[in-house]
Amino acid sequence: MRFLIALFTVFSFTQVSAQGIEFFEGTWEEAIAEAKKQDKIIFVDAYAAWCGPCKRMAKTVFTQKPVGDFFNANFINVKLDYEKREADVFRKDFQVSAFPTLFFIDYDGKTSVLTEVGGQQAETLITMGKKALAKIDRSGDFEEKYAKGDRDPELIHGYVKALNQAKKPSLKVANEYLKSQDNLNTEQNLRIIYEATTEADSKIFDWLVEYRKDIEKLYSYEDVNKKIESACFRTVGKAIEYQLDMLHEEAVTKMKTHVPDNASKFNAQADMLYYQGTGNVPNYLKACKTFAKKHIKKDGAKLEKLAGQMKNSFPLDAAVQKEAAKLGKKAEKLKKKA
Repeated sequence: MRFLIALFTVFSFTQVSAQGIEFFEGTWEEAIAEAKKQDKIIFVDAYAAWCGPCKRMAKTVFTQKPVGDFFNANFINVKLDYEKREADVFRKDFQVSAFPTLFFIDYDGKTSVLTEVGGQQAETLITMGKKALAKIDRSGDFEEKYAKGDRDPELIHGYVKALNQAKKPSLKVANEYLKSQDNLNTEQNLRIIYEATTEADSKIFDWLVEYRKDIEKLYSYEDVNKKIESACFRTVGKAIEYQLDMLHEEAVTKMKTHVPDNASKFNAQADMLYYQGTGNVPNYLKACKTFAKKHIKKDGAKLEKLAGQMKNSFPLDAAVQKEAAKLGKKAEKLKKKA
């Protein structure tokens, strides 16, 4: 769907900082053990010391905060100099013909989920990671036990997590379990609430903010903020899908209430998404101008990205194209000064 593509584009405007991918320090066997423990896929950057694209990715892609946030949350990340002894065990199962080769490997250490060759930009790398996650569907491991009436909280947590990872609906399972609980404020139930919060327009979201302080003790203040923002963006997506202004307004209001520090930026991004998805050109153009002026006015790369998005969104609208060209020229000047 177009709004999903736009949603990813908006996420790519997040700030860049020094914190990026945290690579696992240990042997390949230890990385496999850690992946099993955390129930994660392993991301492997198989590189060579002399490889130019490898150096570029290490310096300019792996260090970006959006890349780090996504990969640290979803994978055990490993860098292997494929031409050195540290990769001896890995080489027995995985062959490389060019550098870099990027592997997504299941936690058995044997099954290749996805493999790509060549240097990547931040957006394509994140897209690649999402594609790898979508290929893993562990929900069947829990479905049979759940159907037989097993309501152990660890099973529910694992089932909800597996459904989310496989991009399957999880709210029904989570709601059914949580509504049967006399006390939601237990560690296991709080973890289920956190995992099950996927949309802002849901009772589970309300529980997340109600028990926020206790959930932050299990995760962190920043993690809960990201969970809230992600859920609000998904509700914007639903607003576009069902053409409902009230869902868009609900997402904006809840972001302002629960993550006020990021509310202004979210509001502009949500408006760009919603008005693009609903074909409201005047409001879309207004939202783009607001976002450019208030949030990325001195960032040439982000202005260039926004200009390109605008050109592609409404290619036949003169006003949008004129503003896109204006932002493009400004971006060019800023990049030359940098």
